[in-house]
Amino acid sequence: MKRIVSSLAAVVVTLFTVSADPAFEPNPWIEDLNQVREAFATKYANLEWAVFQREANLPKLFADTEARIKNATNDAEARAAFDRFARKLGDEHVVFVWPHSGHPLGVPGSLSEECTALGYEARMRADPLAANAPGYRPLSTTESDEFPSGLISLNGQSIGVVQIGVFSPHGFPELCQSLLRKLSSPADKPCDGACSDRIQDMASEQLTHDLTAQLHALKSAGATALVVDIAGNGGGTEWAEAVARMVTPIHLKSENIRFVRGEHWAKSFADDEDSLRHFADHASGEDRILLLTLADEIESKRKLALTPCDSAPLWQGVHLKCSWLGQGFYGSGLLATADPSRLHGKPWASLLFTPMEFPFEEGVWRGPLIVLVDRNTGSAASEFAAVLQDNRAAVIMGEPASAGCGHTNGGTPTTLRNSKATLEVPDCARFRADGSNEVMGIQPDVLVGFGPADGPHLRGLRFFTKLPEAVERASTLRK
Repeated sequence: MKRIVSSLAAVVVTLFTVSADPAFEPNPWIEDLNQVREAFATKYANLEWAVFQREANLPKLFADTEARIKNATNDAEARAAFDRFARKLGDEHVVFVWPHSGHPLGVPGSLSEECTALGYEARMRADPLAANAPGYRPLSTTESDEFPSGLISLNGQSIGVVQIGVFSPHGFPELCQSLLRKLSSPADKPCDGACSDRIQDMASEQLTHDLTAQLHALKSAGATALVVDIAGNGGGTEWAEAVARMVTPIHLKSENIRFVRGEHWAKSFADDEDSLRHFADHASGEDRILLLTLADEIESKRKLALTPCDSAPLWQGVHLKCSWLGQGFYGSGLLATADPSRLHGKPWASLLFTPMEFPFEEGVWRGPLIVLVDRNTGSAASEFAAVLQDNRAAVIMGEPASAGCGHTNGGTPTTLRNSKATLEVPDCARFRADGSNEVMGIQPDVLVGFGPADGPHLRGLRFFTKLPEAVERASTLRK
């Protein structure tokens, strides 16, 4: 099963101790920078975007970074040069994770500590934005702690609001603790990898049920249009694809996925091909034909993944004669769209269509839909917005949002030999209905002029002022 982590919120900033270093030596850092250059040249999915759309002068960016390293007087300044490199590039999925200098965590002693050790942090969830609108009335349900919701009266209508702070169960530590308690894990035995996967799957299932209940509660409360507030949502997992289908009756078609050539994706394709042929051995009729057809397609993509494409011309600003990225499948898996009722109960359903990993129901909400984004909406949250916008299922309001595919099956991290930092670059790219790389960002249909110095209530007021326009456009979107 392919797990795509497309999340800005999942990036953990580690702490380190700065100490004076009178014998600072820049050469090891420059060696690490050369390793970064090699990683970009061989496995950075958005390399073409960086050159032709971002218009980044990569040779100059590397030269400037090298000059900063040579002028550094200690390790902290050298690290800062690498971090500046990532900021200047402007791709939120390019990050350096520096080694932690503190003491390693011991065996967690409480459920809270254990969930923290597993990566569950409430701070991953964004604060609600729409809830600060004038006249907002909160909805009090058992699910409101996870998905804050409420109603706004507007021109005789009741506009429902539901906030999704992150598209990942890791933003809900209380849920993790509840599930660990239910599993009755021994206190002296920390949760291992299998246990962690089980917690994540159970938490995702619970969140799906709870969001469904919250959407029903909003309908019962009289909501005639719905705002999904994902402002500040940094992303998450494939759960975003399932949630998108919960808030519209349209059979959504997901974005195209393209991949970086190399062993990482070749192995992923090989594993999926083996699984499909295994399932086909136990299937019959149309199911068997479908599985074998997809297996043959994957085989051809695996061969493409093993065929290199030299990126050298890009560094001179010249277009490649080969395709830098291989044409994969879709953000939703091997199928761009599917009727869940036809896949229900199939042991291979989630392999073909990743939303089937979750117990979702299509079209829980069937009325006019608005998605609220801001400059801090990214990754899987932008995927959620893009899929709904491309299918004319929702009106997007707010300010331009960051975007882009992240990492599949752990990604292709590079450990720098000297500093031991980990360089993360995206190994995939999502392409929208108009053929553009989603990393270019989400452009709202209704622009809201949020200011960088706005407080929460001023942001809520700015949202409320533009809400009538968004509701009117959403009401006529599918007519």
